Amino acid sequence: MRQQPIYQVAQYIKQEKLLLPAGKVLVALSGGADSVALLRVLLSLGYDCEATHCNFHLRGEESDRDEAFVRELCRELHIPLHVTSFETSQYAKEKHASIEMAARELRYNWFAEIKETSGASAIAVAHHKDDNAETLLLNLIRGTGINGLCGIRPKNGDIVRPLLCISRDEITDYLRHIKQGYVTDSTNLQDEYTRNKIRRHILPLMREINPSIADSLVATGKY
Repeated sequence: MRQQPIYQVAQYIKQEKLLLPAGKVLVALSGGADSVALLRVLLSLGYDCEATHCNFHLRGEESDRDEAFVRELCRELHIPLHVTSFETSQYAKEKHASIEMAARELRYNWFAEIKETSGASAIAVAHHKDDNAETLLLNLIRGTGINGLCGIRPKNGDIVRPLLCISRDEITDYLRHIKQGYVTDSTNLQDEYTRNKIRRHILPLMREINPSIADSLVATGKY
């Protein structure tokens, strides 16, 4: 993701009215490539950013490694950072929810609290074009109504997604170009979750037929 895609993000933010030019933005920063790129892009576009990081204590030492990386990155960039920890497994058990749903609920509830206390105008999360394509396929596989075919929305209340206009490859290319490191969640490399199977196996096969399959799926979701 060189200068042209950064321009794409700027135009996408303007087109979808995602962010106020002078407003403070909370960036959900896991330490992975997508969220690190989101922070770096928003900073390069001149936005006033603060970062948030959730340690869900689901991956042992790897979770603590991610937190340490995020702390160091924000220190280097002189970015205020908000960090919290959750006992996600216990919460999921109490709520009779899946780990994924429990983590999502904990995360977004905390984001709302931090937004209120920090005076931020929006919370930016790092979903991108490939995430959107995966979501559309996941909804189709599970069975969905027309709403499920809409994919991931660029804005949902205070939550905004400025990277939906660019791909995973563009993100990693950008980070490589600016020599910015990131961490990798090892669970993303496993086939235990349906979304991972779609990302690692189904979409690559579809790309052999249509190299622009992500664009095609996302375009379909707009109708």
